[in-house]
Amino acid sequence: MSLSVKGKLSRKLSVESGTSKAGKEWKKQSFLVDTGAQYNPEICFQLFGDEKIEILNHHNEGDQVEVSFNLSSKEYNGRYFHNIDAWRIENIGGASVSQDQDSPEFNAPSTEEDDLPF
Repeated sequence: MSLSVKGKLSRKLSVESGTSKAGKEWKKQSFLVDTGAQYNPEICFQLFGDEKIEILNHHNEGDQVEVSFNLSSKEYNGRYFHNIDAWRIENIGGASVSQDQDSPEFNAPSTEEDDLPF
């Protein structure tokens, strides 16, 4: 099952690091995406490991993005905790529009009539 959400990258949080019980070093970084939904519009995703954290370095706050992610739940002492682990972040909209603004087709007035009522 593939899950994804689109929205504005609203904030990158600081990189966190530590050592697991097994003695392995770990790093994670969280970031917020504003979906524009009426209720609970912000979703906090996390990236684990240097390779995944590097993905976020290619995106800026304010970018329109599509985030692909996995959901997981773990039980601890009778309570459940959830993770939203991002594994891909893609820019949408803004980047391709800015590249096309200098092309003649972008600036040409439309000669087609639309059938929209407004």
